[in-house]
Amino acid sequence: MANNRAAKSGFAAEAQRKINSKYSEELAQECLEWIQAIIGEPTNTSGDMDNFYEVLKDGTILCKLVNDIQPNIVKKVNVSKMAFKCMENINAFLEAAKTLGVPAQETFQTVDLWERQNLNSVVICLQSLGRKAGNYGKPSIGPKESEKNVRNFSEEQLRAGQGVISLQYGSNKGATQSGINFGNTRHM
Repeated sequence: MANNRAAKSGFAAEAQRKINSKYSEELAQECLEWIQAIIGEPTNTSGDMDNFYEVLKDGTILCKLVNDIQPNIVKKVNVSKMAFKCMENINAFLEAAKTLGVPAQETFQTVDLWERQNLNSVVICLQSLGRKAGNYGKPSIGPKESEKNVRNFSEEQLRAGQGVISLQYGSNKGATQSGINFGNTRHM
């Protein structure tokens, strides 16, 4: 756990401060309130880093969350407080989140939560899962998921577009070669 490690110093401490500065207490609180609404169990919904970590660190609440979104997606939730069992819970949550549609780039590493390395990535993952929860009939959080907007053009419309010169090609209006005197000397 994070308590057994020596305090970071130098570049590592500076990097950790930078990672911690990205953490948003408001988004963390929104995530904890959303989790409470889904699982129906009272939890401390304060968004400060210490509380966020304490509520989620063993992974049991995360496993209950994904099991409430899609029943039995996590087969076994470990209630033991042993480090290995807690990290198994976190890993099971991450696999379930990917199955529910959370993109891999929006998930986190197990140690980000267990060793309190990057709680902001945990918030990002929960926000992403919150958007996907709406697809399963559960309350959602965060911005609304975008929808596909396919456009079908007729052959006539496509041909008409080929005759238009895009402004990306630039313009030569007003371009002249006046003032260019390469190789000429100044006449006196």
